[in-house]
Amino acid sequence: MTAVSQALQGVDTLRVVSLKPKEKTKIACWNVRTLYQTGKLSQVVREFQNYGLDILGVCEARWTGSGQRALASRHTILYLGRLDGHHMEGVALIMTREKERTLIEWKPSGPRLLKARFNSKYTKLTVIVCYAPTEDAEEADKDAFYDQLQAVTDEVPTHDLVLVLGDLNAKPGKNNIGRDHVMGKHVIGTINDNGERLCHFCEENNMVIGGTLFQHRDIHKTTWTSPSGTTKSQIDHILINGKWRSSLQDVRAYRGADVASDHNLLVAVLSLKLRRARRNQGRGHQFDSNKLKDDRISLKTRLKTGAEEPLPNPGGRTGDEH
Repeated sequence: MTAVSQALQGVDTLRVVSLKPKEKTKIACWNVRTLYQTGKLSQVVREFQNYGLDILGVCEARWTGSGQRALASRHTILYLGRLDGHHMEGVALIMTREKERTLIEWKPSGPRLLKARFNSKYTKLTVIVCYAPTEDAEEADKDAFYDQLQAVTDEVPTHDLVLVLGDLNAKPGKNNIGRDHVMGKHVIGTINDNGERLCHFCEENNMVIGGTLFQHRDIHKTTWTSPSGTTKSQIDHILINGKWRSSLQDVRAYRGADVASDHNLLVAVLSLKLRRARRNQGRGHQFDSNKLKDDRISLKTRLKTGAEEPLPNPGGRTGDEH
């Protein structure tokens, strides 16, 4: 696969399924602060295995360039970073070998966005990994990020199950009045500018903020802790398109995962829910069209339906003749 984008048409890709009904799939996101540090990738992969993940979106990877690597742990990583040599920003996607076999294509979009599409029998899975500018960033940078995110989202086929995940630096806030179709009641904190932008993006694209839908203790909602330890925020998110909302079984932050980051691992559990096919439907009424050849039945039918003139009787006889 090239570093830019390439579709896979191999036999394995077409046969293997990434999502199945009644089977749980764990997809997570995590700002690990850096992968550009000796031993850091091994630590991330270890926690990936400890939590039984299938796919992990990594933010602030800080690698340069873009590409795909097979790891000694038999996992695969797709990565995207800056092209100017600066070890800043960057995103990545780590997946099991089973999920890598279902990978149809992937596409980098600047140092903050990476899109990957996976094969499935019932619906394709599209995962978009994001690393948004901070709350203090310039308005122009925020606008550029969401314009780019919208452009990437517009490329996704409408029937796909879509997950947008990563460090969005957005606080949706507790008040969901008027926004209950894009977020639930289980939110902490006060909405910020990035939160407003995130909610607007969800409204425009019929997406839901998954971490706000499930009742958990606050320690399992917060995804970031300040260096002083006094401030905890819910700024990392996993979004799902509304069409597949019922397939999202849980979203929860795990504090036990440790790679020396101030962000917590955020894990979503998916179990594909399909609409049941209607059964035992009665057959429609069957009509015997041969009866219409009988002039008497034809006449009765026309009179019942309000026809203006009845059909003439055979032989030209009228009702007055005896």
